[in-house]
Amino acid sequence: MMNQKNLLGLAIATVAVVVVAFAVQHSRKAVSDFSDQAGPLVADLGDHVNNVSRMVLTTANKKTAVTVANKDGIWSVAEKGGYPADLGKLREYLLKVADAKLIEKKTAKADRYPDLGLSDISDPKAKGIAVEIDGLAAPVGFIAGIFNAQGGGTYVRRIAETQSWLATGNLIPDKEPANWLHKEIANIPSERIASVTITHPDGTVLRVFKDKASDPHYTIADLPKGREPSSEYAANGLASVLADLKLDDVASASEITVPEKVTQVRYATFDGVLVDAKAWQVGDKHYVALSASEDRDLAEKHADAELAMQAAEAAADKAKAAAQKSETADAATKEDEAKPVLDPAPDREQRIAAIGSEVEKLNSVFKGWSFVLPGYKNAEIEKSMNDLLKPLESAPPLAKSKAAKAGK
Repeated sequence: MMNQKNLLGLAIATVAVVVVAFAVQHSRKAVSDFSDQAGPLVADLGDHVNNVSRMVLTTANKKTAVTVANKDGIWSVAEKGGYPADLGKLREYLLKVADAKLIEKKTAKADRYPDLGLSDISDPKAKGIAVEIDGLAAPVGFIAGIFNAQGGGTYVRRIAETQSWLATGNLIPDKEPANWLHKEIANIPSERIASVTITHPDGTVLRVFKDKASDPHYTIADLPKGREPSSEYAANGLASVLADLKLDDVASASEITVPEKVTQVRYATFDGVLVDAKAWQVGDKHYVALSASEDRDLAEKHADAELAMQAAEAAADKAKAAAQKSETADAATKEDEAKPVLDPAPDREQRIAAIGSEVEKLNSVFKGWSFVLPGYKNAEIEKSMNDLLKPLESAPPLAKSKAAKAGK
């Protein structure tokens, strides 16, 4: 049986083991525990986001992936010929970096960096992305490594420092330059489109139209004899191409030239805007070059028609009010009649000028660029007559046999 002396000795030994174990564990936390020295990843960035002048993303082997820079107040993506950048996306990322806090120390040993995706960016096998931000009081540079979902943060290491950290938030930037582009190209809803004319390289033409904007569906012009549309709304999709039109990618005129044989499309609005498109394919990419112009006569006729309609509606409202007037309303009506009638001429000129301004704005986006559009938009650009019609019915086998015999 164990006596009291032995029991006391065992207790002391147990306490000693616990103390030693605690000391060892504490020593091992030097590179992975929370630190009183932890703070923001980039100090003062939140108060100086508007001072940022450039952001550069670099991947393995020091390959520059994305350069978003501000020149004369215009932000652009260098890798895409200087096409305008998505300021919302840039600001969102910068604010995410500004909010990032260094919450946990990790390794300071270079041989452990690959485990966290923090190898030097000069390494051909580097997994991280180097982020450099210019325009602040001091240059900013860090490597964004692997995102730790369980830790709720990203492994980071400031450039020129050996210490790595776990920082709050997902700080891994998008390394595809096309994804930093301003996506919106145009937005002309289908309700404004009067007609769409597609001329294919082989000379075949498909034209769809509406006589008036209130028509529910588009009519297919020059329908082949004996053929029918696949449905009453078969042609409606052709008029939706310019609605909420966004790019997937872009190339400058110096990078890619428009070939001689292209599919040509003209979109004509009821109020006088014309948009011409030239579409072609290079490899697996479908490109579209766009230009806008104004049909002045149509713009004037449309403005006159709208003003005439407004005048007719006003007259109808006035007649209705007159029919319902009482003695009290009669005095009010006389007072209204005494008010000066607005001159429609300035309104007419404003409407026509608005069409010219719209054309100018569209061309400021279109000129000098060829766009890669989403697949569903491109599919509408390339449609032919047969795509909108019911398939031809095959003759029954018996009829084919009789026709063959008759031929003999």
